[in-house]
Amino acid sequence: MLSRTKRSKYTAKFKLKVIEFAEKSNNVAAGREYRKSEKLVRDWRRDAEKIKTMPKNKCANRGKPCQWPELEKQLKQWIEDQRKSGFVVTRNLARLNALTIANQMKIADFRATNGWCTKFMRRNGFVIRQKTKIAQKQPDDLEDKITKFHSFVIKRRRKMNYELQNIGNMDETPVWFDMPAARTIDSRGASTILIKTTGHEKLRFTVVLACLADGRKLNPMVIFKRKTLPKAKFPSGVVVHVHPNGWMDEDGVLLWIEKVWRSRPGGFRRVNSMLVWDSFSAHLVDQAKRHLKENNTSTAVIPGGLTSVIQPLDVSLNKPFKDRLRSKWTSWMIEGEKYFTKGGNVKAASLPTVCQWVKEAWSEIAPEIVARSFKKCGISNAMDDTEDDMLW
Repeated sequence: MLSRTKRSKYTAKFKLKVIEFAEKSNNVAAGREYRKSEKLVRDWRRDAEKIKTMPKNKCANRGKPCQWPELEKQLKQWIEDQRKSGFVVTRNLARLNALTIANQMKIADFRATNGWCTKFMRRNGFVIRQKTKIAQKQPDDLEDKITKFHSFVIKRRRKMNYELQNIGNMDETPVWFDMPAARTIDSRGASTILIKTTGHEKLRFTVVLACLADGRKLNPMVIFKRKTLPKAKFPSGVVVHVHPNGWMDEDGVLLWIEKVWRSRPGGFRRVNSMLVWDSFSAHLVDQAKRHLKENNTSTAVIPGGLTSVIQPLDVSLNKPFKDRLRSKWTSWMIEGEKYFTKGGNVKAASLPTVCQWVKEAWSEIAPEIVARSFKKCGISNAMDDTEDDMLW
């Protein structure tokens, strides 16, 4: 039986070394130096341009060839320009820019799919850089606390027969004026990953989000770190408040109840409602309880340490909201209108601009996701147990 001859494989790095030697001398000399046939050296020199675009440790360039080489060339240049300037480039941003280039080039059949983006990055030596995440530690009696909370909610619903539009959730979440992403597209092997900001990564404000179990979203509230309300024209549909530390306090809770909770559907008629929120101290003061009682609203307080499990906003909504907010900041950093200090540094985005981002990011969350988040946390599921499979 004849034995098969093992086929040799050579990396792009090795091929380029042979090509470089052959260009300085000739194909025969290169073949003699690296013990390869003259024909093999000649073939490598013929495909030199293609080999240069391959990852250095790759041996073959199999698969379909690039369908839109000029588009990818422009997109690669755009990504490299943004990264040299320190701007974050996400996959979605790269896909959107690719669509823009395709429109300019009048390419009608280009879709910028996820699969295309993956292959584009592989072809051009781009990778995603990701930082690690530390998970929140859950309490030891997790199951017991969740069961008690669900039992309380079910008893209140059976007693008061709340409609879904009268079950709400409210939560405060911190946001920073600079929101660089934790990962960015960059060249493989790059030793320094620079991300450009305005220098306000530690300057924070608070966004208060609220939604209803039927999928509706209430107006967001933004709390800036100031002593007085700025004299600026803010977008409608956003409640603006100030606090010396940029936090929610008792006055902020009362303002939220008056401006946001009462403006929900049925709020002015004071229909029986249930508000789900965490055990933050400002939520539990007597004045807040009294104010809610006057509006026929009972509360379901989430036990400490469980907001990441049974609070709809924490479980399903805060992250996509911040992702959309970060995307708007990233686009502004790249192409938005900016103002500069006397020293030439970029100023942080204006307060009305930030409020507009908050409004748009919150409006982009689909009502179906909001409604499903309540069911995932066991707050609005059908009372006949038919939706129990949606629990976390």
